Amino acid sequence: MLSRRTLLQGFGSAALAAALPGRAAAAGGPYDFWFTRLMYESGDWDVDQRMPSNLIDALLQYTTLRVDAVEHVVPLADPRMLAAPFCYMAGHKLVEFNPDERANFARYVKNGGFVFVDDCNHDIDGLFAKSFETEMNGLFGADCLQKLPKDHPIYRAFFKFDDGPPATSIELNGWGDDLVHAYLKGITVDGRLGVLYSNKDFGCEWDFDWRNKRFQAEDLSKFAVNIVTYALTA
Repeated sequence: MLSRRTLLQGFGSAALAAALPGRAAAAGGPYDFWFTRLMYESGDWDVDQRMPSNLIDALLQYTTLRVDAVEHVVPLADPRMLAAPFCYMAGHKLVEFNPDERANFARYVKNGGFVFVDDCNHDIDGLFAKSFETEMNGLFGADCLQKLPKDHPIYRAFFKFDDGPPATSIELNGWGDDLVHAYLKGITVDGRLGVLYSNKDFGCEWDFDWRNKRFQAEDLSKFAVNIVTYALTA
C-alpha cells in the first residue's frame, strides 16, 4: 500500500505541488512533516497556540523525521491544504463550513489526507461537537464517525498505548461534560483513517510552556508522536 504522503504527492500533480505550504514547496519539500492548522470562517480556529511547537519538539526528540519547525496556517478553502501530509483543526464554537471549505475537506480526506480534529470543549454535547459531527455526516454519510477500538494501529504506531487514548488532565479536572472519554472516533476511507476526532482536548493538554516539560512525570506529547507517525505511514 502506498504511504499517505506518496498518495498525496501523486494526487497533487505539478500545480498542487507548487502550492505546498512555505518552505516545503521546493522540489517536493525537504521535510517529511509540516504542521498545517486549518483556518475556517466559522467558530474560533486559532486555539492552543503553543501546542504546535510542543508537538514539533516531540517529533524532533523521538523520531528521525525531517520536521519543519514552523507552523503553517492555511485556510480550509485554500487548495494549498490539499497537499499537506497532516492537518489540524480545533475550536470551541460553531463549525459551519462554506461551500469551498466543505469541498476541500471532502476532497482531501477522500484522496488520502489526514485531519486531526480536536474538540476544545471536551464535551460530546457541546456546540463544536454537534456542529462538526453534522458537517461530517453531510460529507461522508450518517454515522461516518466510528469509535476506534483499543487495538487500532494508531495506538501502537510509535509508542504503545494498550488502554486506548491517554486521559487528559483537562478531563480529570472535571471540565466539559465531566467525562473521561475512553475512546476516539474516526472516519475511514479505503482502509485509511482520514479523520481522527477527539473530545479529549489534547490541544489544551499539549499547550504547555516548554520550560515546564521537565517537571512532568510522563511526557504528555508522546501520543502526538503516534498520531503523526500514523498519519504519515498508514
